[in-house]
Amino acid sequence: MPIRSMTASATAERATAWGALGCELRSVNHRFLELGVRLPEELRGFESALRERVSARIGRGKIDLVLRLRAPAGASLGLDEAVVARLGELARTLDAHFPQMRVEFTELLQYPGVLQVAGIDAEALQAEALAVLDAALDAFVAAREREGGKLAETIRERARRIEAIVADVRGLIPAIRTGQRQKLDARLADLGTAVDPGRLEQELVLWLQKLDVDEELDRLSSHLDELQRVLGQGGPAGRRLDFLLQEFNREANTLGSKSVDARTSNASVELKVLIDQIREQIQNIE
Repeated sequence: MPIRSMTASATAERATAWGALGCELRSVNHRFLELGVRLPEELRGFESALRERVSARIGRGKIDLVLRLRAPAGASLGLDEAVVARLGELARTLDAHFPQMRVEFTELLQYPGVLQVAGIDAEALQAEALAVLDAALDAFVAAREREGGKLAETIRERARRIEAIVADVRGLIPAIRTGQRQKLDARLADLGTAVDPGRLEQELVLWLQKLDVDEELDRLSSHLDELQRVLGQGGPAGRRLDFLLQEFNREANTLGSKSVDARTSNASVELKVLIDQIREQIQNIE
């Protein structure tokens, strides 16, 4: 399964015996799956089935699902007397407070549940609703996957730049160590005091161990391999990638804190910039 974005939209429409049935899906980023549903009165009894169909195919995102049923011209329409009666009672209650308030007849007919298409076969309509939802979901998932492919490529490009920085820092380490040894020797020479060579070597080794970043570089390389594996595996990967980016950031911070050279300090800053850019992209991944 390819990497998917959480941001997408899709529509579908289907002709039925009771009019045109339209479906619209839109989603934005969210930590979990949050589904908002808007249905015409004729479809309210099917909401549970529609929710199950969406959750079976979508893992994360704040999703709005809208279904509309447009009755054809000349269709036989029924009036829900109970709904109209409740609206009448409410109008009489409000009239004491808002005597100038008037409701147009056409506005009343647009209130959900007032008008219903007569002769609807509930089971058949549910099958039609699921069919149009499936069509919209197919387009919706395809849109998510197209956008997810773009996000994955952007992340891979940033990962290649991180890999290049790691390789550059590895190449600098021997020269930095030699330079630090030369600086220490120069400072000791300025003191003009004899120093025990064995003790000096011991102290130097301990000092250089504190500045050693080989483990951080190795872990960064390991994280890069895992990043590529997760992207290649596909499927819902956003949470895994987000956790992985925290590990990236930890190694970049440690590299900066151990730095005694402007070049490795700059490398740490560049790593953090690239890691933040990847994190921005990951926030969009399902």
